[in-house]
Amino acid sequence: MLHDVDGACFAWRETGDGPLVVLLHGLGGSRLSWEPQLHGLGHRWRVAAWDMPGYGGSAALDIEHVTFGALADAAADWITGLGTSAAHVVGISMGGMVAQYLAAWHPASVRSLTLLATSPRFGIDGTQPDEWRAARLAALDAGQEPVEFAERVLRSLAGPHITDDAFEGQRAAMARVTGAALRRSIDCLISHDTTELLAGIRQPTLVAVGALDRETPPTYSQHLASHLPNAHLSVVDGAGHLLNVEAPDRVNQLLIDHLTSVETP
Repeated sequence: MLHDVDGACFAWRETGDGPLVVLLHGLGGSRLSWEPQLHGLGHRWRVAAWDMPGYGGSAALDIEHVTFGALADAAADWITGLGTSAAHVVGISMGGMVAQYLAAWHPASVRSLTLLATSPRFGIDGTQPDEWRAARLAALDAGQEPVEFAERVLRSLAGPHITDDAFEGQRAAMARVTGAALRRSIDCLISHDTTELLAGIRQPTLVAVGALDRETPPTYSQHLASHLPNAHLSVVDGAGHLLNVEAPDRVNQLLIDHLTSVETP
């Protein structure tokens, strides 16, 4: 059974019992972003999906500018607070970026790594950070909150086969994000660059991406898989950037196979 935990620092949704799997959402997500994985993995694992610091019910970091180092530190603290020394870490999009820093800088906290629809570096395709930032902040600068533009943004990210229920779930997840939190994360995201860290990330890693992902296209995941020492790549046909809800059965099976392989002697 799913249940929500709202603590002094961290808030999350969890289910199940067994080895811990933690789920780190993306830029416009929250703990609600992971319903198919909470339901699909909870029969065998304890699965916990956080609200990133400053999102949903989690307290904001007490720093002026959010950094990936601070987010990785927070994720390591959260895992420790869940009562275990190491977890299987699954991150999507910006959450996959946080997961990379966590694996690099807190390796003892990460039993295995799964990177969904993410990137090794902002601007790897030539995107200019100032232009990208201005475009993402335009609605916030005009006085809108994420709930007001969630549908437009999510439609631009989703592939053509997302179901109405899956889309509504992602819209509900984004509706919990405040404009202030989104602004801080946008400013953080453009600093992302793990290209010099990848060779040192040695945890068993699954890299997966939708074949139709335009936000973090398959070439990004190919770079990750080819530069991580212990990684394999899966490209999911017909899916866009909201991979875990667009192809939930396929993603869940990839996760089950990956986690089982790590745990099998």
